[in-house]
Amino acid sequence: MGKKGKEKKGRGAEKTAAKMEKKASKRSRKEEEDLEALIAHFQTLDARKTQVTETPCSPPSPRLNASLSAHPEKDELILFGGEYFNGQKTLMYNELYVYNIKKDTWTKVDIPSPPPRRCAHQTVVVPQGGGQLWVFGGEFASPDGEQFYHYKDLWVLHLATKTWEQVRSVGGPSGRSGHRMVAWKRQLILFGGFHESTRDYIYYNDVHSFNLDTFVWSKLSPSGTGPTPRSGCQMSVTPQGGIVIYGGYSKQRVKKDVDRGTQHSDMFLLKPEDGGEGKWTWNRISPSGVKPTPRSGFSVAMTPNHQVLLFGGVCDKEEEESLEGVFFNDLYFYDASRNRWFLGQLKGPKSEKRKRRRGKAEECQGTSEPEPLEVVREVVAEDGTVVTIKQVIPAPGPTGRPPPEEEDGAVEAGPRVEPCPRSSAMLAVKHGLLYVYGGMFEAGNRQVTLSDLYCLDLHKMEEWKALVEMDPETQEWLEETDSEEDSSSAEGADGGDEDQDEDGGEEEEGEAH
Repeated sequence: MGKKGKEKKGRGAEKTAAKMEKKASKRSRKEEEDLEALIAHFQTLDARKTQVTETPCSPPSPRLNASLSAHPEKDELILFGGEYFNGQKTLMYNELYVYNIKKDTWTKVDIPSPPPRRCAHQTVVVPQGGGQLWVFGGEFASPDGEQFYHYKDLWVLHLATKTWEQVRSVGGPSGRSGHRMVAWKRQLILFGGFHESTRDYIYYNDVHSFNLDTFVWSKLSPSGTGPTPRSGCQMSVTPQGGIVIYGGYSKQRVKKDVDRGTQHSDMFLLKPEDGGEGKWTWNRISPSGVKPTPRSGFSVAMTPNHQVLLFGGVCDKEEEESLEGVFFNDLYFYDASRNRWFLGQLKGPKSEKRKRRRGKAEECQGTSEPEPLEVVREVVAEDGTVVTIKQVIPAPGPTGRPPPEEEDGAVEAGPRVEPCPRSSAMLAVKHGLLYVYGGMFEAGNRQVTLSDLYCLDLHKMEEWKALVEMDPETQEWLEETDSEEDSSSAEGADGGDEDQDEDGGEEEEGEAH
């Protein structure tokens, strides 16, 4: 009897689990339908726009996980989408802003029938037809930030005519965000990303291509061992025609309701096979040099000399009940031709007075300055790789004479101007200038979303220049409340719409997710 009872109890537990799974599945589908209804509501509001309007405005409101792209023909940067969280409510955007580099001005461009609001999407600019901005995927979050809808749509913004077009083509990637996409010849190549619901999540490592001539999606099946599933990685095209994947983030469920995150630091090369149309091969690569420290949420762009630039990010230290992040504002460069990482170091501003004094000292002395000293050190990295670090130490001034910089009237350096440490910032490079916009950092339990804009001349590597500044202390932050009213869909729709109506080649775009 006891055995039968146990069997009966086991079958009962199975039935209960099956019922709970069915309920959870229904609830998940209901949540997705709710989000689809909210997205449809926003699209109804967008449908009221019947003509293109360009309105001069103040810099855009704070946001992260947007896209910033350099116009292929004009001295302009294009900002699209993004998200903002004020402690109680998540706002999503599909606004389009244009920054005029020469005039240092912002314009809000309203175009009929735009893509629905989203963040953590990917954009790629190609020069055809006066310039095209291609957008794939991304996510929409409910106002309470608890539910997510992942897009699998493909859009193109025709920059010359200022028109949005949704490109409908079967066989494309599934809905996702945090993926990466690059232009390779006449194709868009897409890798990775993730999909999350209230019940579960999944990370991807699949590769897809979209032909810009035939408008056809193809799923690629590269040979060799490629990266494990991840989102938010670096993806860039090398001068040799390959595609590099570095880093990224993923998480795994280790036990019920407990997840463990992984900040990847491995690197792979995706290469087209010789003579094989559509055939690719994965190879793991081990670059030398000074590699980025472990992090996620970094941002990426391409420099004029075809090096990959990596900026900022966050290193999360996960405890049982808490998550603490260390944010960065450093720069790293990857040279694919040498398979080597470099730490980006700024030279500092040049002083005219110092230059003049140095010139006079050299004339009086009549001799050249001593050669700088080069120190070479070898450091063993965590993975066993031996990294060679070269450090150049400036030579001391001539004996018995202080260096010209220390003479009377030497200029004292003012406070250093630089972007504060952050993750999920937006990057773009135009005419050799790196632009960093927005992003976020955490201060205790508070998330600070940024709206500042900084610029760095990559040729000179001297100093950052602040184009738009902001004081994080002035940002609204609302403490969490148990009230359900604050996170209702209706209020989220109204709040988002009000915010929506506020006006407040060698170039590549880069984002963070």
